[in-house]
Amino acid sequence: MARTTTTPAPAAKAPKEPGRLKQMYQVFTMTIRYDKLAIWWLLAGFLLPVLAGLALAFILSRDQVLGFVLYIVSGVLGGVLVFLIILGRRAERAAYSQIAGQPGAVGAVLKSSLRRGWTASEMPVAVSPKTQDAVYRAVGKGGVALIGEGPKSRTQTMLEAERKNVSRILPNVPVTFLYVGPDAEATPLYKLPTKLRGIKSVLRKPEILAVSNRLNSLGRNGLPIPKGMDPLKARAPRPR
Repeated sequence: MARTTTTPAPAAKAPKEPGRLKQMYQVFTMTIRYDKLAIWWLLAGFLLPVLAGLALAFILSRDQVLGFVLYIVSGVLGGVLVFLIILGRRAERAAYSQIAGQPGAVGAVLKSSLRRGWTASEMPVAVSPKTQDAVYRAVGKGGVALIGEGPKSRTQTMLEAERKNVSRILPNVPVTFLYVGPDAEATPLYKLPTKLRGIKSVLRKPEILAVSNRLNSLGRNGLPIPKGMDPLKARAPRPR
């Protein structure tokens, strides 16, 4: 009998990632869906540089074709740049608004939005098993920041307990409390990085590393909760 040979089926191709322009369009649509004022900020950010370029072209280069064109092109390029800057910031704000109030939201911000001068873990250093309120710790030029995730009435005691742990091994390092939760005076999630940068500088770069290493010896006594989610991939819950 003749042997029959079977050719292996071709491997399924991996889904192609969307191009840069498509990604930008997706970010744009997500932003204006959750941030109604974003479209006006974006329009103003684009149009103002364009109008400034036109004004300069008519005032300074009305009789020079090359100069006239260069001013207009510069205005358009400036408008595109400002548009992209505003889009990035408003998109981040819209994304954070979708995960605000969820366990691990503060960790997501600490993971993705901290700038130079501050270091933090996306995992909390303390978690309440009953309420899932959490305490996060960041170290930077302002010393040690303890961030409570949840109502202040519940997280304040947790922050005080963590402050005692920090002060036991670092008695001369200032500790700042921040609250991210439903309280009116709490820090909004998207403003957390700005709030951290606003703390008065007291440590230099080598001291930040030394403080961070000392604090790592404390370990974590919290229960595991969802790790810091990617806010740019977060989706709002579907209405029931």
